[in-house]
Amino acid sequence: MTTTLSRPPQVKHNFRKIAILFAGGPAPAANAVISTAAVSFLRNGIEVVGIMNGYSNLVEFSNDNPLKEGEDYIAITHQTLKRTRNSRGILIGTARTNPGKYVSAREHLNDPERVTPLRTVYEALCSIGVDALVSIGGDDTLKSANKLELFQENLPEGSHRIPVVHVPKTIDNDYMGIDFTFGYFTAVETLAEECRNLLADAEANQSYFLVEAMGRSAGWLAYGVAIAGEASLVISVEDINGKYLNSEDVTDPTTGETAQRSVMNIDEVVNRIVRTMRVREKEEGKHYGLIVLAEGLAEFLPSSHLEGIPRDEHGHIAVSQVDLAKKFSRLIADEYAKQTGKKRAVKGLQLGYESRCAQPLAFDVMLGSQLGVGAYRALVEEGKSGVMVSVSGQLALHYVPFDELVDPQTLVTVVRFVKPDSDFHQLARFLETYVNE
Repeated sequence: MTTTLSRPPQVKHNFRKIAILFAGGPAPAANAVISTAAVSFLRNGIEVVGIMNGYSNLVEFSNDNPLKEGEDYIAITHQTLKRTRNSRGILIGTARTNPGKYVSAREHLNDPERVTPLRTVYEALCSIGVDALVSIGGDDTLKSANKLELFQENLPEGSHRIPVVHVPKTIDNDYMGIDFTFGYFTAVETLAEECRNLLADAEANQSYFLVEAMGRSAGWLAYGVAIAGEASLVISVEDINGKYLNSEDVTDPTTGETAQRSVMNIDEVVNRIVRTMRVREKEEGKHYGLIVLAEGLAEFLPSSHLEGIPRDEHGHIAVSQVDLAKKFSRLIADEYAKQTGKKRAVKGLQLGYESRCAQPLAFDVMLGSQLGVGAYRALVEEGKSGVMVSVSGQLALHYVPFDELVDPQTLVTVVRFVKPDSDFHQLARFLETYVNE
């Protein structure tokens, strides 16, 4: 009979070596995931290697350029894992290299040229004896994990198969299939503390700060920061509808075809912010405040505002180069002066990078730890592949198949937006300055 103080039961398995890979932007508690996954495998007789810097070294593999231990990958041992669960940064580094960038439809998996980077990754892992892969990363990394899984379906019968499980990571918290992602609450607290400091500064100087918070696709981080940071107003991509939404014609440079693109009505958005400022002055006697914008609003800017802005390997614009906060701060200050005949300082700031490697809060360490252990349990105890590790309720584990998270035709992951008029969305509306639309 097993007692409650006994170790979890050991399960028979055929794994000799597991690889752990982290890709995309950093997030607090990343090392909680890596270390708890690694120690779970190690304690059950399975060797663990950490792939350095995402897929960047794997895609460069060839017979003439083999993977080098200590440079392209490291052995993770019990000695490696001394007091790492709460540490900052990422033990194995990261990168945004995209091995599936040429595969944008399922039929592309049958094209030998398009799958070359995926084949190279597979062969690189096989070359060091990897029996399974734990992938940790955001929605783009999930796409890569899914494509690696699908690539292996086309391997000749009898080929070595590398099961893949994925752990969701993003401080943006915009993942389908999980309530909250590790690092989200630490990022919210880190940025909210910055906002509270700025708000005190704004009050002292009778001015406004316009803060651009991370959140490329959805507003979870911006809304969390606004709520905890006591902002006067928060605007994210979910709020760009109705009179705040316009469209423009864009021409595809390759085909010459013209299509419509949804864009922001900048004048209306600016006017909405100025109205908040004026209501605060008139009804609350406050001549200061803080506004939060989600960085993802940059994708809704008219094309004229995005000329010369580069895109990464996953097709996302470099929002940090748009500098949304400074762009809007000038427009808001000008509109405020136009409407009131008075000047009010509006200072734009980008916040986000300082939160990605912040000291993780206890909740994120616990969440990350359970997800790391869940990767072990998915592979060894459940014999699963092609699943994302998830938790719900009181950190109860469950596993979501890739095909429930990725569009089967485009192979693109589905973003989880903040639902308009949801209780979470309404929370921010209750707490910010009331302006009747």
